[in-house]
Amino acid sequence: MIENKSGNVRRETRLSRASRYGLLASLFMLIAVSEYLYPGFLMPQNIRNILGQSAPTGIVAVGMTFVMITGGFDLSVGSIYAAGATIYASLAVAGWSLPEAAVATIAIGSLAGLTNGLIVTRLKVNPFVATLGTMSAFSGVALIYSNSSPFIAPDPAFAVLGRGKMLSIPISIWILLAFLVAGQLVLSRTVYGRQLYAIGGNDEASRLAGLRTAALRTSTYALSGACASIAGMLIASRLGMGQADIGAAMALDAIAVVVIGGTSLLGGEGSIWRTAIGLLIVAVLTNLLDSLAISSHYQLVIKGTIVIGAVAVDSFIRSRR
Repeated sequence: MIENKSGNVRRETRLSRASRYGLLASLFMLIAVSEYLYPGFLMPQNIRNILGQSAPTGIVAVGMTFVMITGGFDLSVGSIYAAGATIYASLAVAGWSLPEAAVATIAIGSLAGLTNGLIVTRLKVNPFVATLGTMSAFSGVALIYSNSSPFIAPDPAFAVLGRGKMLSIPISIWILLAFLVAGQLVLSRTVYGRQLYAIGGNDEASRLAGLRTAALRTSTYALSGACASIAGMLIASRLGMGQADIGAAMALDAIAVVVIGGTSLLGGEGSIWRTAIGLLIVAVLTNLLDSLAISSHYQLVIKGTIVIGAVAVDSFIRSRR
């Protein structure tokens, strides 16, 4: 019995190491291939462009990681992202100061996420169905609010968040790094983070242990909504306008990043540093495909295939455990 248990532990350790280092190996291999096919790929300017362009997706993916660790799912992030861009630009155009517009936008995004959480935890609606419904509802509200027209903000100060630089590095990259570091610390070093892992691992056992599972799950959706609205502010600042029909692929991109990073769809497993690796893989792949002039239609096929492969690998590892 002891030998059998020891063998299981060794096998699980090997699988965990293979998953962890396999992810890093895939990233390095992809970078090497990109540099070979596209000389100049590793130029500092190109790296800054890659990270700056992927910052909104990375921020949304941080919030998505929290949701998925608890076993949840959020398809509405694309709509909240577009609504955040629209609201932030509209308030700036209306004469609000940028800090006031930012606070209001984040509050509305958090409220949208809170709505998702309450539908899932209080009304007991499946997360996929709940957020599929709110995705449509939030998108409709944003289109009604904007009358299907963009809000153009010509003020140069509005562009600082999305196009400004600090120490020769885009501010959007600094914001992304702040979210990644903060998210990793919260999940790995706080009681709240450990509680989220516990809920994702075994919801009923966590509830019997005294954890407020419904409130904790709901908080992750509110966090996801806040992250999506902040990402919307970044893209609005970069474009100089906000409109309600952007972000159609944001949910797919964020889910791809998180799943490729190894966060399980069943909950209980995942980390922000792995999400960061997943973000780099998707960002490098997208940059390479763009550089090779691969059609966006084919890119969607490739990304979808990668997501399916990542889920299949996760299922295989779980079954072997």
